[in-house]
Amino acid sequence: MTSPATTDSVPPQLSAGPRPAPGPAADEGLARRLRALACTAPLHDLDARKANLAGEYSVYGMAEIALAAIDLVTLNMDFDTGADHDQIVARLIPRIAAQAPQRPAAEHERVARWVLENLINVGSVDRGFRAVYGVFGPDGTYVRRDYDFKLIEEVPGPGGAVYLRTTDEAVNVLVGALDTDVTSAQIAAEVKLEVLISRGRLADAQLAAEQARYRTVQYSETLRRALEATRRNVRAVDWLNAVPDMIAEALDHVADRYRHENAILTNIRKARDESEDPEHKRRAAELVDIVKDCIRRHTQLQSRLLEAGPLFRAEQDRQAFAAPAAASGTDLYGQLLAPCLPLPVEQAVRVTDAFFAHGTGLRTPVSVRVADLVDILLTPPVEREHLGAEMPEPDLIATPDDSRFTEEQLAAATELLDLPADAPRRLSGLLAQARRQDPELPYLVALLAVHAASPPVGTAVRQGERRLLFAVDDGTELDDPEFGGADLIVGTALLDATGPEAA
Repeated sequence: MTSPATTDSVPPQLSAGPRPAPGPAADEGLARRLRALACTAPLHDLDARKANLAGEYSVYGMAEIALAAIDLVTLNMDFDTGADHDQIVARLIPRIAAQAPQRPAAEHERVARWVLENLINVGSVDRGFRAVYGVFGPDGTYVRRDYDFKLIEEVPGPGGAVYLRTTDEAVNVLVGALDTDVTSAQIAAEVKLEVLISRGRLADAQLAAEQARYRTVQYSETLRRALEATRRNVRAVDWLNAVPDMIAEALDHVADRYRHENAILTNIRKARDESEDPEHKRRAAELVDIVKDCIRRHTQLQSRLLEAGPLFRAEQDRQAFAAPAAASGTDLYGQLLAPCLPLPVEQAVRVTDAFFAHGTGLRTPVSVRVADLVDILLTPPVEREHLGAEMPEPDLIATPDDSRFTEEQLAAATELLDLPADAPRRLSGLLAQARRQDPELPYLVALLAVHAASPPVGTAVRQGERRLLFAVDDGTELDDPEFGGADLIVGTALLDATGPEAA
């Protein structure tokens, strides 16, 4: 027999059923890898969708072109502005032409623009991508989450121009280091670069140098977004702890990178001067350019870091003393419609009249401003031709006469339908009489009779007509060798032209 103490000591979760076993599904690292995998999906989708293009495009490696486009945008964008759209397309065309040199240049340009527009995701509303992945929550339940990201985005520049900038996700896809810390990745890339150069592996060193430069760009993007958010709303950025710590850490990082990159630059030049292999000399020369570009970007980043503090104080003063925001607009349903519906009309009209009188806005004054008057008086008159502009000679084309009936046939039909007011006739008799005169005349008589079934009385009265042709269907079937339907009663009605005036 089990004692009560033994029963009470059983943990309640053991009797609640099996729980998911802890493992990779419950690890945050899995979610990070799923998000990293989602960033590469748009590139694979390009190769899957190239069959939808009009033409044969299977020869092009769209994912390779997309990586090259991300590379070009990343290296050509600056701290304040981005990369020019047309310039990126022009630099992509040689790579595309190398894949299919026999294809025309117009097709190469079309492929370049198609890849770039798909990386921007032009067809979507927010021009972004979305991936759905699942994780296990703290209570063990499976939860689906949406991951929204962009690869290349369009940003406004000076003068109304639109530039291209790569996002952090695009840089992660490019360098192959997904969801990593910027500072640690930069230090690791610099150390790896120095080791490779000291061992003479210049091809691998060039790849490491390019990765170090990409990380520098990503670090600058982090600072740029913080400064942009500060310009919009200084309260949206943590300038008490987060941003000052980031600036101090970034300044230390830039100082270390200066010393490191200058030492690397010395080693590269030494390897370039001592090597007798032309390929090594070329690799070393390219590395010199890359490291110089890294130093230039660090110099630019340092200047922005030093300007961040004054920018925060200036934005704080500007936003603190800015005019308060305007009051919220009127709730038409809650403040106007709902209170007015139960009211009588004479009370509701006063409310609606007052609202619409104030809601119509300002009226343009009829008086002329002095500035406009002076401008009009001092503007010299425009010289005009005495007889006006020369009128073009119209090209007149005679309209062919394609009417079925002649004027003589219309006169004969009108005479046949000119019936006395007290002697209406059947349509069958009128058709037989018209057939004896002309084989084509019955068609015109039938057409006029059908039109008279709904006579325009009001128009005839307004035009002062005295007589009006009418047709009435009394249910008699028409007996005719060419026509069918009702045997209408056709007659003439006399109109009282003074009727409307008397009324």
